[in-house]
Amino acid sequence: RRLCRTRAESHTCPPSLRSPAQRRDSRRCSHAMERDPCPHRILDDLGGAFAMGAIGGTVWHSVVGARNSPSGERLAGSLYAVRARAPVLGGNFAVWGGLFSTFDCALVAIRDKEDPWNAIASGALTGYVLAARGGWRAASRSAAVGGVLLAMIEGLNHFMLRMAPQAPPPAMPPPQPPSGPATPPQARSTPTPPALGLGELAPAPAGGELMQDKWK
Repeated sequence: RRLCRTRAESHTCPPSLRSPAQRRDSRRCSHAMERDPCPHRILDDLGGAFAMGAIGGTVWHSVVGARNSPSGERLAGSLYAVRARAPVLGGNFAVWGGLFSTFDCALVAIRDKEDPWNAIASGALTGYVLAARGGWRAASRSAAVGGVLLAMIEGLNHFMLRMAPQAPPPAMPPPQPPSGPATPPQARSTPTPPALGLGELAPAPAGGELMQDKWK
């Protein structure tokens, strides 16, 4: 069974004829195509990171504020802690998500390729920039942590894509008849018997004898 060899051929041939590497690339490409394009991806990730940080901060600081408040004022202390700290945590998440998406889009434009290395490098650059005020040593440690964290996330994502069952190939539709006016069947032409001259014999009917010309 011949496998698809070229990249252009792998997009048109059925999945059963693709090599394992081409099937993994196709799943990775389809996963990448599910994301928004780069100019809109930054705003999308920024808003999603803020919402995640705000929701998580609300849950965390509501519990912490209630525990640190005196008896009888736990609800008020919980609400005060949520109002004071949850938006700050959401803003921190938004800064991280916005920087990560900005570096990711920049690497996609520079390398003209979308693969896990972009996310790993973006995580390292984001950690370096966020910790740059603490000096190059602190920034380097933060960059290493960000790169390792994103490498673990991308490795888990790659493992999940490899273990995911492959979708069956779509059924091919039956061939459709060519569209156009139907041509009417041609009438069968009846051969015209040749004209008989004087002295010639006419063909007799089936099963009969030949008739002589009386005018001979």
